[in-house]
Amino acid sequence: MQKIKLKNNKSLKSKAGFAILYSVLIASILLSIGLAIFNLTIKELLLSSLGRDSQFAFYAADTGAECAFYWDFHADAFATSSLSSIECAGNVIGNMGGGGYGVPSTFTLDFSPEPYCTIVSVTKYDAPARTVIEARGYNTCDSANPRRVERAIRATY
Repeated sequence: MQKIKLKNNKSLKSKAGFAILYSVLIASILLSIGLAIFNLTIKELLLSSLGRDSQFAFYAADTGAECAFYWDFHADAFATSSLSSIECAGNVIGNMGGGGYGVPSTFTLDFSPEPYCTIVSVTKYDAPARTVIEARGYNTCDSANPRRVERAIRATY
């Protein structure tokens, strides 16, 4: 076996580490780009899920308000002089009305097995004669949940 001697052995050794340096540099740049894309993706997923939860909360509030409209128009269930019961989303709710003018009749609907719920308040006034229905819908009934979203609807007629 014969050894080959290079004239400039020192310059060959000094250039040997640049390939590793360049590969580490390129890997670091690609990793940082990948992490930035991952971060954007996570933020977009959170934003879209917040929009979905907001929609569910609004639909829960709308359902509660529609239930109150139905029972007020068809059975005068929130009359100021007498008590009555209503049924919404499979829940029978008693002791509605009978409180007089300005006293709200409040009920809660739980849409089990879905996690949504709504709190509805119906208040009748005599001067001027009007009814105010306020429905607050939630995407989850767990009040300790940090991702709980509330949407409200108020109708006056």
